[in-house]
Amino acid sequence: MKIFLLDKLNKEYDFFLSMPRDMRVLLVTNIIYALVLPVVDLFVGAYIMRSSDEPMLVAIYQLAAYTGIPITFLINGFLLNKIKIAHLYSFGMLLSGISMVFMMTLGEVNIPGVALAGLIMGSSFGFFWANRDFLALNTTNDGNRNYYYGLETFFYTITTIIVPFIIGWFLISAGTWKWIGSIGNAYKVVTLIVFLLTIMSSIIIHKEKFRNPRKTRFVFFKFDKLWYKMLFLSSLKGLAQGYLVTAPAILIMRLVGDEGSLGTIQSLSGILSAIVLYILGRVSKPQHRIYIFSAGLVIFFIGTLVNGIAFSATGVIVFVICKVMFMPLHDIAYFPIQLKVIDVLSFKEDRNQYAYIFNHEFGLYIGRFVGLVLFIVLIYYVSESFALKYALVIIATVQLLSIPVARRLIRRSNTYQSKPEPSLEKKIA
Repeated sequence: MKIFLLDKLNKEYDFFLSMPRDMRVLLVTNIIYALVLPVVDLFVGAYIMRSSDEPMLVAIYQLAAYTGIPITFLINGFLLNKIKIAHLYSFGMLLSGISMVFMMTLGEVNIPGVALAGLIMGSSFGFFWANRDFLALNTTNDGNRNYYYGLETFFYTITTIIVPFIIGWFLISAGTWKWIGSIGNAYKVVTLIVFLLTIMSSIIIHKEKFRNPRKTRFVFFKFDKLWYKMLFLSSLKGLAQGYLVTAPAILIMRLVGDEGSLGTIQSLSGILSAIVLYILGRVSKPQHRIYIFSAGLVIFFIGTLVNGIAFSATGVIVFVICKVMFMPLHDIAYFPIQLKVIDVLSFKEDRNQYAYIFNHEFGLYIGRFVGLVLFIVLIYYVSESFALKYALVIIATVQLLSIPVARRLIRRSNTYQSKPEPSLEKKIA
């Protein structure tokens, strides 16, 4: 049995080595940075809740972060004319650590401090995602993108199991350790580890030389009709994100317990999901993306429905399990669909690929903004319980509209002419 497993692992490793070097360097960088993302996504919100017990501050933090992302995409586009893409990419990763340091050193967790910390974190996401998307577009093609995103989301899912569990245990145990002193100090230790991981990722990305986008105009207001369908799909994706970065932490802190529960619940659903994701990325073809995409959305809908009906610790556990399964399934299909559309339209319209990456972010922002504002309005004018129970079901129902939209996008993009080699701007070997 051991020999069989070792043989399989060696074959998978050989398959990984058969991929282009630039793609492998990008994957390794993202795998290390994946250790940071669960901390940013979950424990910053939990820290705000612990320090203030105000769900509104969590929503304000996320709204500020989301506002900083498209602004940074714009700034990044201009900086790419003068600064190497690897430098901007690594700066984004380092900035996430700086944002957490700023948050932990706030004397009082209030609206101005939380909003500023959110803007800094949004800027880090902006530099990270803008350059990551462009590098992913240029180091992959439509044939190997399922594998790329399957492997990447496999490790992202593994980290959402391991990292929350370890950090949750650490935060719970910290009060009994004299060298820590308090849970506030424990959060600072976590922040230091995050900062060290971002430095490691930044070093690795510089192991390969990547070419910047062409120095041409990247801000446009008119696009092919196909792109507007892509923007609609991105808005639906953003709508769910606007809730999913806020609601889970609040639900768990309200109905389940503490950060330890937060980490344990996240860990319950990940192992099987991670294995399935890797297999899907390894064996699935471009024509299978719509089925993977649909499965993720249906799982999400079921989770929100159970949470809305039960609205208890059990309901929250089911919802978080479904959320952890939904997000990677959605992403493993969504990103290749997006990049395929960019491939064909950048060739058809003869535009800088970054123009579409930049514009796509505004579609996401519209959805995120609507989702978060809806959450704030419902808390303020209706009730917190209504915002956490029924609005999630409504959003999940609306998300099901993504399925026919994605199907049309796939069908239409396959009818467009594209270059034999999708990437217009190849990296320097």
